[in-house]
Order: sequence, then structure tokens, then C-alpha cells
Amino acid sequence: MSIDQTSQSIKPLRIAVLVSGNGSNLQVLIDAMQAGALPIEIVGVISNREDAYAITRAKDAGIEVAVLSQVESGKRMGIKTFEKHATAQLEAWQPDLVVLAGFMRVLSADFIDNAPAPMINLHPSLLPAYKGLDTHTRVLCSGEREHGCSIHVVTAELDAGQVLSQAVLPIRHTDTPDSLQKRVQVLEHQLLPWTILQIAIGGVSLTPSEQASSILPALPLRLLIDA
Repeated sequence: MSIDQTSQSIKPLRIAVLVSGNGSNLQVLIDAMQAGALPIEIVGVISNREDAYAITRAKDAGIEVAVLSQVESGKRMGIKTFEKHATAQLEAWQPDLVVLAGFMRVLSADFIDNAPAPMINLHPSLLPAYKGLDTHTRVLCSGEREHGCSIHVVTAELDAGQVLSQAVLPIRHTDTPDSLQKRVQVLEHQLLPWTILQIAIGGVSLTPSEQASSILPALPLRLLIDA
């Protein structure tokens, strides 16, 4: 059975996406949803920046958007206020899964623990190595031979939740931080929909104990892609 046939035979996963920037990974999900290649329904997008191009992508696709960036005084919204409004919006949408795709704010343990659905994040490194920012520069400075991206469950500790999947590429001697970022982004655009598909069809469990007690392969699932 093909991926398209598998996608069409199961109930769509209701997804909410949190964004901060360009939204290229959001666009990949939108395209896959509209093509029927991924069994999802993007029920809404939350942005913490009013200038994020991801907002345009969502609106063009007819997806509801909540922009939580400012308060009435014109000052940037604090994290507690953002989380209050984001929680209310997520509860209204009732997603099955929350996806952080290029979302650039650190969320509190209280927000994560009380979210109405599990949360996953796309991170540009092979976790647990190189948590945090500037991963491409740090990888090159360390002389690594491989790099890539990871999708992990969001927990209160930064980039420390269960890693579900990774895409790996060899580092070239000609790579710069910019070229490596572009190559890793190609991996991201393949890894995110593939991982969401695995979640939707039960190939990956968001509960570690369920994954460990099943006949499914151990996490993380790894894809080797030379982009």
C-alpha cells in the first residue's frame, strides 16, 4: 500500500502549528494536506510575531491564525501572557498534536504540561548533541562528520524530550554555516511530514513506555539523506 493510500484510509490527525518566522515547514505540511498525501487537518496556526511570513502561508490556505505578539500598549507580549492566550486558543481548537515548526520562544513547564495535546518540536541538530541555537556554526567548529535534524517530544527541559526521528547527512569540507543550514532544511522538509505520518498510523508512539513494549523499532528512527 502506498503512503497516499495509507493516508486516505485513516482518520486525519488534527494539528495546531506554532511558528515565528518564514514557515517553510508549515508550507510543506499545508501542501501535503491539500494533496491528500498526509492524513492531517491543520486546525490553526499560532504566531508570536506579527511579521512572520508563516501567517501569510496559513491565511492563503484558509487556515485560522492567532497572532499573539503585542498587547494594547504596543509592547511585546510577555511569555506568561502569550501562554495564557495560546492555551485558550489551543483548547478552542482541540488538536490531537501541537507542532513547533520554527517557533522561537521557550515555553514554560506549566504550559507544556497543561497543553490539550502532545507537543513535538523540529530541531536542527542530531540531538542530544547541540541543543539550543547556532547549531550549524557549532557543528562545523567542532569538526563533526555528520549533521542533521531531529523531531522530539517537547518537555520543560530545552530540547531534551524523547527524540522520535532524525535525518542525517554527511558534512562536506566545503560547507559553511549558510550552506549547511540550507542542506539541513531540505531534510527538515522530508522528516517532519514523514514523522507525523508515523504518528498518525501508529508507527511512532508519543508515550515512551508504549514504544518500548511494542514490536516497533527503538527510537529515534533514523533516515540517512545526502541533501
